[in-house]
Amino acid sequence: MKYRTIAAALFAVAATGFGGAAAAQWPERPITLIVPFPAGGGTDTFARPLAAQLTTQLGQTVVIDNKGGAGGTVGAGVAAKARPDGYTFFMGGAHHALAPSLYKNLSYNIQKDFVPVALVAQPPQVVVINASKLPVKTLQEFIDYAKKRPGEINFGTAGKGSTHHLAGELFAMQTGIKLVDVPYQGAGPMLSALIGGQVDLAFDGLGSSSGHIRAGAIKPLAVAATERSQSLPDVPTAAEAGVPNYNVSTWYAIWAPAGTPKEAVDRMIAEITKALNTPKLKETWAGNGTAVPTLTGPDFGKFVDSEVDRWAKVVKDSGVTLD
Repeated sequence: MKYRTIAAALFAVAATGFGGAAAAQWPERPITLIVPFPAGGGTDTFARPLAAQLTTQLGQTVVIDNKGGAGGTVGAGVAAKARPDGYTFFMGGAHHALAPSLYKNLSYNIQKDFVPVALVAQPPQVVVINASKLPVKTLQEFIDYAKKRPGEINFGTAGKGSTHHLAGELFAMQTGIKLVDVPYQGAGPMLSALIGGQVDLAFDGLGSSSGHIRAGAIKPLAVAATERSQSLPDVPTAAEAGVPNYNVSTWYAIWAPAGTPKEAVDRMIAEITKALNTPKLKETWAGNGTAVPTLTGPDFGKFVDSEVDRWAKVVKDSGVTLD
C-alpha cells in the first residue's frame, strides 16, 4: 500500500506533548480547515456546513481558510507544511488525486505528506451549459453541434489540472469532439463565468452546480454517474444520453498533515462520522446530489491510491500537459 500507515506517520506522544490529559482535552483552541479553492466552489459548499457542525460538536470553532491557486495545489502545499499538532486539517478532493500526474514539481506528496482522515462527499459531475450560448437541449444534440465546430466551443474549469479540466478532456476523448479549456481560480469563478456567458459549458461537481441549476441560471444535460441523481431526477445519466462510459465524481475529503497525533486523527474521524449522520447534513448532502460516504482512515487512503492510478491513465491517454 502506498500510504504510510498512520502509526508510521505520527510523531511519538513524547515528541508532541499530545498525550494523557492533553489528549482528553483536545481541542483546546480553534481548528483551521484549509480549503485550497476560493469560496463558492464545490469544496467550499461541503466544507462550510461540515465545519459549522463540527464547531457545535467539538465546542471549538473550526475556521475555514481558503487558499486557492494552481488547481488546489497551492493550498495543499501550505497544509502539508502546517504544524502537525492536531489543529490544522486539509479539505481537498479528486483534484489532488490527479495532480501527481500533471505537476512535475509539486511541493507535497498527497500519499506521503498527509494522514488520510475521511471521505466526506462524492457527488457526480454534471455537464452544464449556458443555454443562451448553446442552442441544444440534449447531450447528443450538443455532441452533434460540437462535432461541426471543432475548437470553437470552450468549457470552464477550476484551473489547469482540476477535475473539471480532466473531466472535459475525458468527455472530448470519448465523444470525438474538440473543446478549448478556459481555466479559472476555482469552481466559484468558473460558474460565474458560465452564468455570465464567458464560457459555453462546464463539467462541474453537482454540489456546486445544483443551486444554479435549480435557479435556472445554467442547464444540465447529463450526470456522469451510473444512476440518476435524486436531486435532479429528470436529468439523464451520461449513458442514457449516449456516452456509456462517462462516469466521474468530484469527491471531497479531509486529511491531516503527516505527524498529526493519532488521538486527534481518531477523534476527528469519529466527529466527522457523527456530523455526516446528523439529519441536517444528510439533507444538505442529498440536496447536493450525494449520499454520506463511509470511507475513513486507511480505507480512505486505499481509495486515494486507486484514484491516483486511475487519473494517471486519463492524463497519459489525453496527452494533457501543464506548463
